Order: sequence, then C-alpha cells, then structure tokens
Amino acid sequence: MKTILNYLLVAGTIGLFSCSSQTDAKAEGEKENSTETTTEANGAGQSAVQDATSNPNIVQVAVGSKDHTTLVAAVKAASLVDALSNAGPFTVFAPTNAAFDKLPAGTVDGLLKPEKKDDLTAVLEYHTYVGALKTDYMQDGQEFEMVNGSKVKITIKDGKYFVNGSEIVASITTANGIIHVINDVLLPK
Repeated sequence: MKTILNYLLVAGTIGLFSCSSQTDAKAEGEKENSTETTTEANGAGQSAVQDATSNPNIVQVAVGSKDHTTLVAAVKAASLVDALSNAGPFTVFAPTNAAFDKLPAGTVDGLLKPEKKDDLTAVLEYHTYVGALKTDYMQDGQEFEMVNGSKVKITIKDGKYFVNGSEIVASITTANGIIHVINDVLLPK
C-alpha cells in the first residue's frame, strides 16, 4: 500500500512539473508571437497604450486629422485624452478647425488657458455622448443628453443629419465609438 502511495505521489509530482513546463513554454511562445503593447510610464493612462494592430480610437483618429488640430489641442488642454481613449463607446461631434475659427476672436485662445480649463471641459463634454450614436439610429427631433448634462437635438432634412443645426458632414467609426464631423462648435446652453 505504501509503495502504491509513493508511486502515485511521484507520478503526480512528475505530471505537475510537466504541466508547469508546458504552460511556461506556451506562455513564452505566446509572448513572442503577441502584438507588443506597452505603456510609457507607471501611472500613464489609457492614451499611453501603444498598439500597432488594433483599430485607432477616437483620439488617435482626431490626432491624425489635419482638420481637427484645434480640437486635439483643446482635448489635451482639458486633460480629456485618457477619458476619450478608454473603451467607450463614445460619440463625439467633432468641430473642424474652420468651426473654431467661426468663434469670436480670442475665444479659443482664452479657453485654452489653464484658468479656463473648467469652461473648456464643459464645451468639450457638450460634444460627447456616452454610447454609439449611428445616424441610422437617429430620428428627427430626437434629443440626447451629453456628458455635461445638457441635451443636443437631432434634425433631419432632405436626408441630411444635423445636431443643434450643424450638419454632420462625415461619420467615422473608431475602435471606441463614432466621430461625427461638424462645421460648428456646439455651445452649452
């Protein structure tokens, strides 16, 4: 009986080490074959994750657009890069540079100052909805509550979609939501 127990103990130990070695080898192989994902430093947010194979998120798409440099500067100044890089989904009504140029002189520069961060954040949050709003789902007269708590109104005229009267000129699906390009800055009421 002791011999049988000793035999089972030895066999079990060998099996355990064998499984462990296979698991370690498998993990090492997966590590070598996986896409490298890194963060810049401890405490870095979601925006610091580098992944060359996934679809770009809202912030990455905006950064790559020559027509949204002012919006990107505003998102950075409001410290919203990490929030908009998270899984979402989010819908962002993204004003073009030309939209920001329509504002009274000095408005953008004023909002980008550190002491105006709360005002800038409120404006940007008025352009952001938590959820994916495809135009296919939008109905004339529908209202959506934005991140800042205020609502925007959707209108449809001649097959074109508008948010608070500003036409949605393009829609871009991203890894974490949708960007609707607009030619006006939406101002919270």
